[in-house]
Amino acid sequence: MLFDTPGPRARRTILVANVVGGLVAAGIVALVLWKLGQEGQLEASRWTSLFTSRAWTNFFLPGLQNTIVAALYSVVLAIVFGLVFGLGRLAPLAPVRWVAGIVVEFFRAVPVLIMMIALWIGLGYADVLPPADLPLVSVVVALTLYNGSIIAELVRSGVFGLPKGQREAAAAVGMTHNQSLRLVELPQALIAMLPSLMSQFVVILKDSALGSIITFNEFLQLSRQFGAAEGNMLQALVVCALVFILINWMLTKLADLVARRLSRRTAGSTRPQLTADNTGAVVGEVR
Repeated sequence: MLFDTPGPRARRTILVANVVGGLVAAGIVALVLWKLGQEGQLEASRWTSLFTSRAWTNFFLPGLQNTIVAALYSVVLAIVFGLVFGLGRLAPLAPVRWVAGIVVEFFRAVPVLIMMIALWIGLGYADVLPPADLPLVSVVVALTLYNGSIIAELVRSGVFGLPKGQREAAAAVGMTHNQSLRLVELPQALIAMLPSLMSQFVVILKDSALGSIITFNEFLQLSRQFGAAEGNMLQALVVCALVFILINWMLTKLADLVARRLSRRTAGSTRPQLTADNTGAVVGEVR
């Protein structure tokens, strides 16, 4: 959309609004800190226990390990699930598309917490796993089914978003529908949907905290246990939030790095290279 460049008066108005907004935000932060200080929440004794070996060895590190393990398993399995059913929704056979569509729409509609609880109870009654493994397996399977369905939709929309000329060019060189999908369209769609894919990985990491409902000792749950035992719940949750923010920031930076590397690898060069044919005439070859 076209818009006019702000003039001197508009720029002054924007500057005043930014300054006022910044002062209001700083005032709110100062008020919150003052109230916390009045309640004794800023005392050093409430924070020093967070940085002891007992806190990290018995609570924070085991919880963080459980969260990362569940997230890694879920990410890998969700990618596989999403690719399989995403390609199923793009299959030339109508029955395959219908089955894939039903599966994707069902698991995308069911809340992930309900799936965790249902799997935990169902697997417990079936007695197919050791009781100690039930929480982790239920969390991983629920996150895989839900987020895999989202990734399947990302794959489908990413392929549909490509220019039609890609498929037509693949057909022109003799590729079948499946070959075009696997070798031409899907790689480009994965690059295009990489930001959305990384956002879904962040969702998986955060949704693993729902496992506390079914006794899964993830990072948030153990942070709350430490805060309840030490009487510094707020401080423990602040540390937990900072760690989650750090991990999500690292995931975002990793996504940017991967996107830049893939863009450099897929970007072609248009510099002409001069060569001579059999008659001695100079011809140009685009590389």
